[in-house]
Amino acid sequence: MLLVDLLNMHHEAEDKIGPGVEAFAIAPPQRGPYPGFEVIRTDGSRIDFSYQTCLKPPTYRQQVLNVMRDEVKTTINTYFESRKAAGSLISDQSGTPLESTNTAVSYFRGPSFVDIAEEFAEMVGGWEAIELTPSTEPGLGRFKDRDLAERWFSHHQERAVLGLLSTRENQRRPRR
Repeated sequence: MLLVDLLNMHHEAEDKIGPGVEAFAIAPPQRGPYPGFEVIRTDGSRIDFSYQTCLKPPTYRQQVLNVMRDEVKTTINTYFESRKAAGSLISDQSGTPLESTNTAVSYFRGPSFVDIAEEFAEMVGGWEAIELTPSTEPGLGRFKDRDLAERWFSHHQERAVLGLLSTRENQRRPRR
């Protein structure tokens, strides 16, 4: 139960939990000499998580990024569902057929999500200019100014170039 509570405190909890948590395992160290933890999800997939990240609260920028992701998740879900309905669950990188449980919607062909978000933050006066509603859970607030939220949604729509990758391809792509 302690690991579940820690995982819920992670700034990427939704992504780490995915379809649900089946169990935890000790994972080999990714950096340094100490092992970490791995979430074994209900669909059989696995993903690492750092309990240290869970204990260090996200910065305001990270909180705003989390809210921005939440504000556009319908776009991401709609894109995935439209590709699924069209029978085109195929990796845009490798051409490999994908299973719906092994698919990630990715920004790999255009500007990254963070690049799009940083452009928007700069346009509106910086991260601190984006006020969030209070939340009892870190990073799960909303834009206080709903007009600003609509501007963000439109900016994202104009700039996002979405594609499908396998979960593994998405995890292996370079990040900044």
